[in-house]
Order: sequence, then structure tokens, then C-alpha cells
Amino acid sequence: MLLLVTLAPAFALAEEKRPLPDYDGRAGRGQPTRPKDVALWVPRVVLYPLYFTSEYLIRRPLGFLIGGAERIGLPAAVYDFFAFGPNHTAGIVPLFFLDFGFNPSAGLYFWWDDAGFKGHDVRLRGATWGKDWVTGTATERFRFASGAALTLTGTATHRPDYVFYGTGSESLERDRSRFGADLVDVHAEWLAPLRVTSSIETSIGYRGAHFRDGNFDEDPSVRESVARGVFGLPDGYTKGFHAAFARARLKLDSRKAYKGTGARLELEAEQGLATDQASLGWLRYGASFGGLLDLDDSGRIVSLSVAAQFADRLGDQPVPFTELATLGGNDWMPGYRPGRLRGRSAAVATLRYSWPIWIWLHGSMQAAVGNVYGEHLRDFDVEQLRFSGALGIESHGSSDSVLQVLFGFGTRTFKQGGAPEALRIVFGARSGF
Repeated sequence: MLLLVTLAPAFALAEEKRPLPDYDGRAGRGQPTRPKDVALWVPRVVLYPLYFTSEYLIRRPLGFLIGGAERIGLPAAVYDFFAFGPNHTAGIVPLFFLDFGFNPSAGLYFWWDDAGFKGHDVRLRGATWGKDWVTGTATERFRFASGAALTLTGTATHRPDYVFYGTGSESLERDRSRFGADLVDVHAEWLAPLRVTSSIETSIGYRGAHFRDGNFDEDPSVRESVARGVFGLPDGYTKGFHAAFARARLKLDSRKAYKGTGARLELEAEQGLATDQASLGWLRYGASFGGLLDLDDSGRIVSLSVAAQFADRLGDQPVPFTELATLGGNDWMPGYRPGRLRGRSAAVATLRYSWPIWIWLHGSMQAAVGNVYGEHLRDFDVEQLRFSGALGIESHGSSDSVLQVLFGFGTRTFKQGGAPEALRIVFGARSGF
């Protein structure tokens, strides 16, 4: 049932008769070896342990199971059960998400495409794990013939198990502590396509945060760790904040489709100004640049990218700790838990190999080095870098909710010996709003 979260577009395709895809992902036998075929072994050698796991424990079994399920019509039958409407443009499915080291969550996801009129989409998502862990998101999207879209989104979360390890490049896994938070984010976003794979996004909104001591398992709360002298009280922890923000993101991609060889540049900036505290504001900005090589022109892509993030204060008060440059989680260095690394700036380099598994599912393995630092990478040092490795499977049939399976790990800094200290395992359907 978890798979249905992102299958509304994909299952519609499954209802049509078509030749069975090559789930093994290889060309026919007897064809000449190409330079791209030789280059494919580069990431396999570098990341051999992850490759062995992905090839023989994930890709091949999944190819067998998915191929068999499609032959007997299982995807279409399950889709018919959860989707409704004359064209299956709406539906509701159960959700479950587990990120080891946090409380799990279970809930419901509702979608309705062309709600009331063409180009109007509605998404509702709610999840909980008891009265101390509740979250809900409502999204309304207006799609235009030009490809532009206006999206209105509101999210509220009450959660007790966020993590804080201190700030800076030398924080340790053993310093993990917990805080609870009540978070609200309401914003409007305008997306203007520049071409198939390039766009500019602008948004304005409101964000509020209130923090308190949290709990999970036997981990100490933030204030308990502060009392023991592990780290200082995080900036903004006592008062929280209410702030208006404006954000812009520019994506430039030389490719004509989302698979292929090319280069990609992303620039992003956000300004936040507190409405309840004088002289509290921040400016977050960053950039990433990468090259992508499609090894056989069918979506088996090797990419190398570099990225940097910065967080500057705009008033006399320091940037709230949740608005700092952050590594870990779903975007950068996913071998670490969300919120693992926080600082005034961050730098990351990532080598990634991704491949298609099914029409809506792809796998990836990646290796990254990076860390957080002081203002404007002031104390950047190669010996302060950390390593993050991850192997995962992720859906791409919907931008609103994403099915994810991930195994990853992170290390201490190279100066501290570079030994693995963090393990991350994720399974379920996460929000992709």
C-alpha cells in the first residue's frame, strides 16, 4: 500500500498494453562494447560494496518481482482499489514512514487532480504517532498551459524527537540530544519554466517555531546536555521566532530531458525577518554545480557535484539554530540523520550513480565528503571533512510525496580518525512538497 503514494501517474500507464520493459537495464548480447560501457565500471569499483548490494540484493530481485507483478496486472488492480473518479484523478492511500532514530509516523495521503476544473490540483496529507507527534499539510496547485504553476502550501507540525548535536564541524554522535518543536510554514510559490529542465521559483510566506525539551529513547534533552557542558544553548531556543520570508531558486540545466549528459547549476537564496523580535533576521543562500554523464543514454547516470551553503544574520541577534546551514537528511550527505550537522556555512562534494528500476522508481548510490564551518567557510580545512555513503531507492512519479528506501552511514572528521559513527535506515513514504 505504501507504493501507491506516488503511483497515480504511473499506474495509469500500467493499464495500457505495452511490451515488457528491460528491467535488467542491459542492452542485448552480442553488441559491441562502447566507451560508456567501460566507464560504467568506474563508479562500480569506487563504490563496490554499495554496488554489490544494489545489484544482487536490490535491483535484480526488484526487477523479477516488478516484472511478475506487471504480467499479472497487479499494479493496475491495486491502483483501481485506491483511486476513484471517472478517470482515476483522485484517491486516498495509507502512509507509513520510518527513519530509525526517530519516532515513526502513520497517516493518510489524498490527491485530486483537476479538482473542479482542469489544472487545479489538491493534496492533503496527515500523519501522527500519538498526541505528541502530529503533522498535517495542505497544498493547492494551479497549473497553466505555459507550464507555470502557482502553489499554496500550509504545514503544521508538533513533534518531540528532533535532534541537536551542537554546531560546528567537530560535533560528535555521542552528543546527540533531543528537542521538541511546534512548527508552522505557510507560503505561496510561483514556478516559471525556462525550458524542460530549467526553471525559476519564487515564494513568500510565514514561518513560526517554538522549541522545548524533547525526548526519544534514553537520549538527554537539549537543556540536560547544556547543563552538563556538552554545548551551549542553541541560538533562538528560548524564544523561538515568528518570521516572514521570501525565497528564490534558479535551476539551469543544459539537458533537454531529465536523463542524458549535461551540466546543472542551482542558485538559491532566502531572506527571513522576524515579526516579533527587533533586529532578528537572516539571509540563507547557496549554490550547487554538477556534471552528469549518461552512460548508455537510458538513464544510468554518473554525476559529480559541489555545493556550498551560507547563513548570515541581518540584525544584532544570531541566526536561529534551525535556520543555519544544515547537512544530513534527504538532500546533502544523506548518510546522516536530518539536522546532524549545523553551522554558519557548509561545503559538500558528491559522487552519485543512479539507474532506472521501473517506470516510476530509480536507485542510487552516492559518496560525499563535506562538513559545516564558521561564517563564510572561515575555518575550512580538508582534515575537517566527513564522509557520507548511501544506497537508496526512490520514486519519481510525484513531486508531492516520495516513496523512499535508504541505507547510509556517516563518519567522524578525517582529523578525528574518519571512523563510521552514524547509521541511517529509512523506509516509507515521505513528504516531497
